[in-house]
Amino acid sequence: MRYRQLATGTLALGVILLIDVLRVWLPGIITIFGQAASTPAELMGAFALGWFVLALGAPAVVRWVGARPVVVVAAVALALARLALTAAPGGRTQLWLATAGLLAGLVWLVGVAADTDGPVPGLALGFAVNAALHAVWDTVDVVWWGTWVAWLSSSVAVLLFLLGTAQPVARAGGGGARAWLLAGPALLLAGMVALSPALARTGMSYLFAGDGVAGSPLFGLAPVPVAVAAFLVSASTGPPRGWGRAYGPVALLVGSLLFASDRGDLLVPAVLLAAVGLGACLALTDDANRLNGTAETEPTGGQTARDGTDATATRRGYAVAVGMLVFALGAVGYYSAYDLGYPNAAVPVVVAGLVAVVAFTAQPVVRWLPGPFPPLRAAAAVTALALLAPVVADEVPVASNRDGPPERLTVVAYNIRMGFGLDGRFDLTGLTEVVARQRPDVVLLSEVDRAWLLNGGHDTLDVVADRLGMPYVFGPAADSVWGDAVLSRWPMDDARSLPLPAVGAPTGAQALGVTLDLSDGVRVAVVSTHLQPPPGRGPVVQARAVADFAIRYAAGRPLVVAGDLNTEPGDEAFGEFTAAGLVDALAAARPLATSPADDPREQIDHIFVSAGLTPSDPVAPRSTASDHLPVAVTVALPPR
Repeated sequence: MRYRQLATGTLALGVILLIDVLRVWLPGIITIFGQAASTPAELMGAFALGWFVLALGAPAVVRWVGARPVVVVAAVALALARLALTAAPGGRTQLWLATAGLLAGLVWLVGVAADTDGPVPGLALGFAVNAALHAVWDTVDVVWWGTWVAWLSSSVAVLLFLLGTAQPVARAGGGGARAWLLAGPALLLAGMVALSPALARTGMSYLFAGDGVAGSPLFGLAPVPVAVAAFLVSASTGPPRGWGRAYGPVALLVGSLLFASDRGDLLVPAVLLAAVGLGACLALTDDANRLNGTAETEPTGGQTARDGTDATATRRGYAVAVGMLVFALGAVGYYSAYDLGYPNAAVPVVVAGLVAVVAFTAQPVVRWLPGPFPPLRAAAAVTALALLAPVVADEVPVASNRDGPPERLTVVAYNIRMGFGLDGRFDLTGLTEVVARQRPDVVLLSEVDRAWLLNGGHDTLDVVADRLGMPYVFGPAADSVWGDAVLSRWPMDDARSLPLPAVGAPTGAQALGVTLDLSDGVRVAVVSTHLQPPPGRGPVVQARAVADFAIRYAAGRPLVVAGDLNTEPGDEAFGEFTAAGLVDALAAARPLATSPADDPREQIDHIFVSAGLTPSDPVAPRSTASDHLPVAVTVALPPR
C-alpha cells in the first residue's frame, strides 16, 4: 500500500508539472512561434502536432533500454524545464524550454506507463489538485508570478517529484492500457470543460447579467470545489453494475454537448456534468482497483513471463502516447478553427464520445478493491483546497465614482491579445500598469480570453478587473469565452451584444453596448467592438453594422465607440463611423500608430465620440504588454 501511495503521488505531481508546462507551451505556439499572427495556422498546427508524433517513438526506446532509465532521465528534464520556466524568460528561450519540458513529459509518461498498470488514481489526483491550485491562484499559474512564492512552490513541487521518482519501482502486472489511452483525452476535456476554473467563473458571470452578456459575479469560483469533489469521488469509487455503468459516459456526453452549444448560461451545468462523467469514465477503466471475471493475470516464471510483461508494458506505452496525440489533435482541431474558419463544436463531443466508448466497453467490475488513498478522505482534502478559491481569489470590484456627475471621462481602448506581451509572457502586470497610469473612468478591451485552454486557461478579464478595481461587462464574439469587454468606475446597465456579420472572417465579432449611469440622470452610451475583416478586404460591412447599432443604442445620449477596428483613417470602413456623425477623438494627435507595439506603423485602434462630447489629450502610451498600444482620450461631457 505504501508503494502504491508513493507511486500515485509521484504520478500526480508529474501530471501537475506537465500541465504547468502545457500552459506555457500552448500559448507560445501563437504568441512566439506564431510571430504576431503572421505565421500560417497550418504551420503552427504542424509544429504543435510534431512533438506529439515524435513521442510515439518513446515506447521503442523504453523497450530497448528499459523503463527505469527513461523515467529518471525524462523526469529530471521535465523538472528542470518546469523550474526554468518560473523565470518566464519570454521569447524563443521560453518556447524552447517549454517544448523541451513537453517532450520530456511525454517520454516520462510513456516510461511510467511501462511500470504502472493502475494509473487512474494518480491521473485523477493530478488533474484535481492542478484545478484546485489553478483556482486558488485566480487562474494565473505561479510560473508567471516571478516572485519568491513562485520559486519556492515550484522548487518544492520539483523536489518532491524527483524524490518520488528516485524510489524503487514495484513490478507492474497486466492491464492498464485502456486507462492510459484515456490520459490524453481526459486531460483535454478536463482543461477545456470539466476542471476549468476560468470556464466555471465565466459561466457564473453569465448568470449575473443575462441577455447573452456576462457581468462581474459573486463567488464566481464556487462551482470549482463542487466539480473537483464530484470528479474525484466518481473517479475513485467503484462504478455501478449493469446499465448503471452508463451514467458516467452519458453525463460526460451531455456536459460536452452543453459546452459545444456555445451558450454562456449553460457553462456551469456543462462543467459539473463533465466533471462527474469524466471521473466515472476513468473509474470504469481502472484495472488495478477491481477484480473481474476475465482479468489479465501477471505472468510468472521464466522467459514467457518476462516477454508477456514486456509486451504489456509496450502496449501501455503506446496507449498513452496515442492518447496524448489525441489531446494534441483535439486542441489543434478545436482552436485552429478560429483561424481557418471551419465548424469546431463537434471536437469536444467527439473526444467525449471516444472516452465514453472506451470506458463503457471496459470489463465490468466483479469486486472493487481499495485504492491507494481512501476515496472520501482524498476528495475531501482536495476539495478543501479548492474551497479556498472563492475566499482567496474571488473579488468583486464595485463602481466607486458615485459622487457626480463628472465633467469629464477618461476613456482607454486596448487590444490586450489575451494578456500575452510581445515576448510571449503572460504579462497582466504590465498591461494593467499602462492602463492604470491613464487614470481611466472606462476601459474598452478587445481580444479578451476567459478560458481558452490554448491560452493557458486563464480568466484574463476577471483578473484585470480585480487589479484595476473596476466591474466589467463582457460580450462574447468568437465563442462564449472570447470577445470584448467594458470596465467602468461608474455603474453600468442595459448591456446588449450584437453579433456582427462574419463576411468571410473566421473569427467572430460583436458590438457590446453598455450605459454608464453618472448619477442625477446623466447617462453615456459606450460601445466596445473588435472588427474582424475578411481576408484581403476591409471591415466595411462590420463597421457599418457597428455604427448603426451604436447610434440606435445611444438614442440621442452622448456616445463613445472604441476598439481595435482594423481600419485606418481615410479607409472606407473608417468613413462609416464619420458618416454616422461620429467624431474621431484621436484626430488632434494624428498620425497615431498603435500596431505593432514595438514599432507602431498602423493606425487601427480608435475612439469615436458623438458630437456633444469634446475630446482632449489623445495619447497612445508605449508598452509591449500586448501587440497593440492602448489609446486614451479625455472627453468633456455636454454642459447640463
